[in-house]
Amino acid sequence: MTTKTLTRSAPRMRDYMVPAALALAIAGAAYAGADTTFDPALTMFTDFLEGSGGKIITVLSLAGGLIALASGRFALGQVAVPVGVGIGVGTGVPIVTSVVTAVI
Repeated sequence: MTTKTLTRSAPRMRDYMVPAALALAIAGAAYAGADTTFDPALTMFTDFLEGSGGKIITVLSLAGGLIALASGRFALGQVAVPVGVGIGVGTGVPIVTSVVTAVI
């Protein structure tokens, strides 16, 4: 009784190049940043985080850190997380918005 072993041949370059060339030939141009569909939602969310919503989030995070400290176990994260949340909400939103606007 004879047994044959099947071996996989190495993929050829044209197996990948032909579909890639076809996809490149068919693809249309994409323009990022021209769509304004979500601008009202982005403006509302940004105003919320930079205004009273950001203050509420910071106070809640600080309260959670104080409650964790009152539990008797001290960890640096209980202090660092509320500080990071306050900094992130206060200055992070304009930084992220400007970076996204600059990239797009």
